[in-house]
Amino acid sequence: MGERTGQGVPGGRRRRRVGRRRSRAALAVVTAAVLGAAGCDAVGGDSPGPSPSASKRPSPSPAWDTSPDSVAAVGDSITRGFDACAVLSDCPEVSWATGSSTEVDSLAVRLLGKAAAERSWNYAVTGARMADLTGQVTRAAARKPELVAVMAGANDACRATTSAMTSVADFRDRFEEAMGTLRRKLPEAQVYVASIPDLKRLWSQGRTNALGKQVWKLGICPSMLGDADSLDAAATLRRNTVRDRVEDYNEVLREVCAKDRLCRTDGGAVHEYRFGTDQLSQWDWFHPSVDGQARLAEIAYRAVTAKQP
Repeated sequence: MGERTGQGVPGGRRRRRVGRRRSRAALAVVTAAVLGAAGCDAVGGDSPGPSPSASKRPSPSPAWDTSPDSVAAVGDSITRGFDACAVLSDCPEVSWATGSSTEVDSLAVRLLGKAAAERSWNYAVTGARMADLTGQVTRAAARKPELVAVMAGANDACRATTSAMTSVADFRDRFEEAMGTLRRKLPEAQVYVASIPDLKRLWSQGRTNALGKQVWKLGICPSMLGDADSLDAAATLRRNTVRDRVEDYNEVLREVCAKDRLCRTDGGAVHEYRFGTDQLSQWDWFHPSVDGQARLAEIAYRAVTAKQP
């Protein structure tokens, strides 16, 4: 037993030395793993190491320019200043987007000053729906504007009946088509998208005026304004259906715009604005008056010139 013990000492030392080497090697592996997980540079010690996916990261989006030097507007009767100056007539000089009226101080005038007369264009058409937006955008693109102002969608809800309203899916398809056309023609243009006003609120304000209700009978937004004094269950359901559809449209506008690196909405500000009788046309008590157009211009200017959307 004494000889086996004596012979075993050198072997035990060797095993301990091998064990220590293995422990040091294991420690080195663990240390390297920890340093790697922490993103540390093995030389500098406190500098982030290069990320394997760094080259795959998308380049940052260009910064939003709060002072574009040209503006084109597309949309419907609101952007044409319909019924703001005379009954059943366009009045583009008071348009919230490109009008020259000092009473409105339009978005273009606020951004461009006197140059607005030469560097802003209005391609909106009274009665236009979202399906018409691609054609308007195509015409506007020829001017190469730095900012395109959009307000469209009210006429998709203002139909003869609620069943004739544009479906949400078709509304989305047409808006995506228009945005796609714009991007192909003007890849660096900025886009401001106004929300659709709360049509039910406009009805509730305008229904107090007898003249306005007579004009409504000529065919202005019958899905909401038809049988204006009726408060029965059927009329209430009809108006609420229109209201809900407008809210769905506004959600589409937000979602589609959010996918575009140079698109901003008003955050629902136009829809939430509480238009009173002073902001409604004295002819039809539904479309914005000159004062209402000025309020829309204020909302647009705040959105376009904000540092963050």
